[in-house]
Amino acid sequence: MVSKDQTIGGVIFVVCLLVAIFYVVTLFYPQWLSTIGIKVDTSWMPSVQFWVIAIPVFIIFIAVMGIGAWIGWTMATTPPPKPIEEITTEIEEKKEEEKIEEKPTEEKAPEPEETKKPERKRRT
Repeated sequence: MVSKDQTIGGVIFVVCLLVAIFYVVTLFYPQWLSTIGIKVDTSWMPSVQFWVIAIPVFIIFIAVMGIGAWIGWTMATTPPPKPIEEITTEIEEKKEEEKIEEKPTEEKAPEPEETKKPERKRRT
């Protein structure tokens, strides 16, 4: 049985494949648009090819700039991390506190051991 993720992946694959085919055909053979009902004047062919390239380049450029702005905003608003020296001293202090807490339990008087009863001899 096909899972939900596999179905979504298949749909994404088919859509991307169709868009890629549409892009390539429109770039190299823009006259085909007239076959699907879009009027294309042959004097405007270079214009169609220009927009087929310009629109994806524009979208990619804006996406890259958006990602760069997001990274810059994140770096500008995130507080700097603690220096390594502070982290190591905190870890050492915690270890020392744990040792101090363990010592009083060790210093208590040992509990008296149970007295053993003498063993009975078994009859044979």
